Amino acid sequence: MKILVVGSGGREHTIVWKLSQSPKVSKVFCAPGNAGIAQIADVVNISDTDIDGLLSFAKDKGIDLTVVGPEAPLVNGIVDRFQREGLKIFGPNKDCARLEGSKSFAKNFMIRHNIPTAKYKEYTDVNEAIKDIGIFGFPIVIKADGLAAGKGVVIAKNGKEALNALEMIMKERKFGEAGSRVVIEEFLDGIEASILCFVDGKTIVPMVSAQDYKKAFDDDKGPNTGGMGTYSPSILFDEELKKKIEVDILKSFIKGLRDDGLDYKGIIFIGLMIANKSPKVLEFNVRFGDPETQVVLTRLETDLVEIIESILDGRLDKQEIKWSDKKAVCVVLASKGYPEKYEKGKIINGLKNINDCLVFHAGTKFDGENIVTNGGRVLGVVALGNSIREAREIVYKNIDKIDFEGKQYRKDIGKIAL
Repeated sequence: MKILVVGSGGREHTIVWKLSQSPKVSKVFCAPGNAGIAQIADVVNISDTDIDGLLSFAKDKGIDLTVVGPEAPLVNGIVDRFQREGLKIFGPNKDCARLEGSKSFAKNFMIRHNIPTAKYKEYTDVNEAIKDIGIFGFPIVIKADGLAAGKGVVIAKNGKEALNALEMIMKERKFGEAGSRVVIEEFLDGIEASILCFVDGKTIVPMVSAQDYKKAFDDDKGPNTGGMGTYSPSILFDEELKKKIEVDILKSFIKGLRDDGLDYKGIIFIGLMIANKSPKVLEFNVRFGDPETQVVLTRLETDLVEIIESILDGRLDKQEIKWSDKKAVCVVLASKGYPEKYEKGKIINGLKNINDCLVFHAGTKFDGENIVTNGGRVLGVVALGNSIREAREIVYKNIDKIDFEGKQYRKDIGKIAL
């Protein structure tokens, strides 16, 4: 098979790496890719939002399967376009992608189908939202309704912070059209965790658990980011919690899809808040999480192509999926200043000195012979070990060998599991 992967981040590097291992695959292309992906696949200079360009490329090259990494093309209907042209593509259609593309759609879906979540109210008028600022007490969560690259969520500790957030999102339009509507939610206290699942419309199969670190700095301080690291499996996911998630969330989710006539085929990422062994859903993402993918797919032993084919054919319930017992830790190396302003083009040294680790590129590109930084999150360093402690030690030992100006990273990824 010839496969096209759409995207350019650490998630896509991991997907390309995993797909390349399949005996069914002869060639992998990635658009637009990055410097790391270029070392294991053919990168194509087409933006992941250029659906026309991607469609033409897939037709010209006789691509057998397209796998979509990021959310924007899914929300913009890439799956519907490819399917209309008779091309095989993996990911939910535009209708289903609203679960990530609109916070209010997702919240309505959860409430309608009795999926436990925070109380909320939605607004299109900034003055109405300002009037209701204390509706759920403080702290309060304010979310831009549309896509904001994982950064459109503000936890306001008081009225002043809430007012500033509403003005930034709705008046100044920091996140563009995504801020034309906001969702205000009660704040849920607890530990954040996530679960990725395979879905074929009739069956939902959870992957191994992972725990993400959203805050920029150690001890969960600083602004929210796209994710600074993960470990798998999460220590929170004991049998009791898994059962609760299955009964209260996964079964309700799949029934909700059927009841609403949503033919969902792809990955669903469920962001959870867990307090007193009780899980509530924070958000849905309609694709692999980043950097959760980096720890989950490194533990997957089954051929990913076989799993994808079983989903597209609607026979996920018959597909055997095996996971490694090894534990995985991923630490993200970011550019100085991320998630706010940061510089690009810094030369990355030391990548050839890495041992016992996988390095998945996120924001990198080639500048002549050099690999340079080209994003906020630059690299994800992943290790497998017999314990979280062992995987952590391998990762942090190798991080010291990688160097670029302004390198920043958290030093406490996976520490909770110790």
